[in-house]
Amino acid sequence: MRPPDGSPRGPLGDFLSARRSLITAADVGLPETGYPRRVPGLRREEVAQLAGISIDYYTRLEQGRVRTASRPVLHAIGRALMLNDDQQRHLIQLAHPDEAERRGGSTPRVSPQVERLLANLADTPALVLSRYFDVLAWNRLAAALLGDLAAMEPRRRNYVRMTFLDPHVRSMLVDWRERAQEAVSALRLAAGVACDEPRLRELVSELSVRDQDFRTWWAQHLVTMRTSGSSRLDHPVAGRFSVDWQVLTSVDEGDQMIVLMSAPAGGPDQAAIRKLDAWAEARGLTHGAAAPPLA
Repeated sequence: MRPPDGSPRGPLGDFLSARRSLITAADVGLPETGYPRRVPGLRREEVAQLAGISIDYYTRLEQGRVRTASRPVLHAIGRALMLNDDQQRHLIQLAHPDEAERRGGSTPRVSPQVERLLANLADTPALVLSRYFDVLAWNRLAAALLGDLAAMEPRRRNYVRMTFLDPHVRSMLVDWRERAQEAVSALRLAAGVACDEPRLRELVSELSVRDQDFRTWWAQHLVTMRTSGSSRLDHPVAGRFSVDWQVLTSVDEGDQMIVLMSAPAGGPDQAAIRKLDAWAEARGLTHGAAAPPLA
């Protein structure tokens, strides 16, 4: 199955169409017309009017008959579509793919120093994720939290996939809907113009077939990347507790993200993490690292 991005319009046209459908006339201060709209959202001519460009040019851009645009035009369209900073950056990346850093091709591997860092972290579940959220390395607490990562089939060892298709991870996330939408948005942003990369196609195709929510949110072109936040968890061993999480980018390997989860010292949330760690030690779980799955 081809990913939802594989339309003749191309990624840029798909993104513009999806974002336009989410903005109403009232959102941008335009009067409603006296006749019903055939499709939700702004009309193309309204986007062109708000951006100060010709209707014909915007139409050709959205239909894929024009594959790029100048940065001033893209910023004007972004303002018309009320894009946030992440979405605006994504729009420019789609329109200027030759300038985007194409980092596919090589197999990312975690350095021994980062592996050692993860293993030495106490009271802190920690993961290293690839550009497309394959789990490249983890410590014992992360395995206790997400499941025995070392025993998982490599293609299943992907954080976005686990969020949607792994029963344990899905039921553990108390605020699942919010976390799942963030995962889709971050994957969309990471994908950029590289929609045909084999690993991404494989992942998106499987999730699109198997989960209606993923299929809907992916088609909406949600784009954002949060680097910190808080999650409520309900673990069968540790019970209900919360963790604060932080995403760091590896300096040496720009495609790798280090995810750290922690709780305030001395509180019940940290006590739950320590209970989980004792359980993991008793079960013989340990830290690990693996090459990402390749299509």
